[in-house]
Amino acid sequence: EIPIEQLKENDLMLVKPGEKIPTDGIVTEGQSAIDESMATGESMPVKKKVGDEVIGATINQRGLLKIKATKVGKDTFLSQVVKLVEECQGTKVPIQKFADRIVSYFVPVVLVLSTAAFLLWIFLPDVMKMGIIAVQSFIPWVDPNLGIVTLAVVALISTLIIACPCALGLATPTALMVGSGMGAENGVLIRHGEAIQTLKNIDTVVFDKTGTITKGAPEVTDIHVAEGFTTEEVLRFAASIEAGSEHPLADAIIRKSKEEDIELHELFEFESITGKGVKAKVKASPEKLILVGSRKLMKENGIDYNDELEADIVSLEEEAKTVILLAVDGKIAGILAIADAIKEDSILAIKELESMGIKTAMLTGDNKRTAEAIAKKIGISKVLAEVLPDEKVNEILRLQENGKLVAMVGDGINDAPALTAANVGIAIGTGTDIAIESADITLVSGHISGVVTAVKLSRNTFKKIKQNLFWAFFYNVVAIPLAILGLAHPLIAEVAMATSSITVVSNANMLRKTDIYPSFK
Repeated sequence: EIPIEQLKENDLMLVKPGEKIPTDGIVTEGQSAIDESMATGESMPVKKKVGDEVIGATINQRGLLKIKATKVGKDTFLSQVVKLVEECQGTKVPIQKFADRIVSYFVPVVLVLSTAAFLLWIFLPDVMKMGIIAVQSFIPWVDPNLGIVTLAVVALISTLIIACPCALGLATPTALMVGSGMGAENGVLIRHGEAIQTLKNIDTVVFDKTGTITKGAPEVTDIHVAEGFTTEEVLRFAASIEAGSEHPLADAIIRKSKEEDIELHELFEFESITGKGVKAKVKASPEKLILVGSRKLMKENGIDYNDELEADIVSLEEEAKTVILLAVDGKIAGILAIADAIKEDSILAIKELESMGIKTAMLTGDNKRTAEAIAKKIGISKVLAEVLPDEKVNEILRLQENGKLVAMVGDGINDAPALTAANVGIAIGTGTDIAIESADITLVSGHISGVVTAVKLSRNTFKKIKQNLFWAFFYNVVAIPLAILGLAHPLIAEVAMATSSITVVSNANMLRKTDIYPSFK
């Protein structure tokens, strides 16, 4: 055993059942269930096997694991969470800037009022004493028989003491600190504090499809071949060319070819056509030009196909499957249908967002028929389909031009510009680093139920901020006149001032008692 501070990348760690995993790593031997509630807020343990990534400080529940360290020290997931929370707590939301502006005027105003109180007691003692005489019977600490100068000094000092800019200054950051901490505990990492204020007013949430609404683990479900080609040939050609692509659908085709133990052709002159497909040549006998992609790609290259194949495509798309066409040397060879299972909580999360008065939409590069079939399953009414990656930003801007306050939820590199353009960008934690860096909020668990949690947290946090500011203003509006009238002894003023600040901090902590969880959990 060695101290955790001495761990280095690539060190091997043996983690026994019931022990905490020392640092982020990857399982090299064994399998187990890991309690990741500390990181994701999900109570159910997650099964881990060889090749799976694990998070430091999570708990190994059952099996014996051998883990290779991949991140140590300040690079670990937990360190990054702490950094994000600190950054969030250090930012100022717009309403805090408003409070700070008031505080900047508060001190000089209090100095003027306290001086005015002293002068009023000196020059108008009879008028000022009227208040003391009226309440003398039930406020024993007030003595109208004291000298005028003494009463004037008491009023001056009490006014200076009882005035409390602290409560105004604490109203926002205390609630923000508690809110961001609660978010981190529940797998909602808030990078920018202003997102909390903006998110409460969001009226439209736009979701990417693959990896956001769906699991992002697509599988080949059907292969239809054209005359003159076999299923094995279609899969071999498709997998050979997709080996050069990084698209999630490419992984599904390659996995399928491995399951069928199909040997791939060597490819060259590979070209990725953004939002449409890929093109390359393969070293077959003889060498062949292969196109894999959408109808649009085939049409642009002058490749036609018969009505029977079109009917097959339509039927598969209506089953919420994505259809990829394969052409060999300018002739359609077949189609591959790929399905990506919908995440378990997607339907319930969409339903709850709609019940909260928030409209939902899907933004995807997939074909319209497939996108509409998935949207119908999960209850999304608005579908923006066949949108190229560089056009996603335009769709977000178009919604904003129509007066919508938009949150964008995505996970891929092509979602990053849209995440930045949206009023609030929400990244799926299981997605790409670029998407996460572009977002204001990250959902660690990867489930879109986190969007519900984030919205509820935003609304409850801002409600506490408003309550704190109301109390801070109300206290000063009531307390300062009492001090000017000589009705507050300096000791009473000191207790009142401290109580005001304690009330604000206590109310912010009451945020922990509020419900931020989706109703279906």
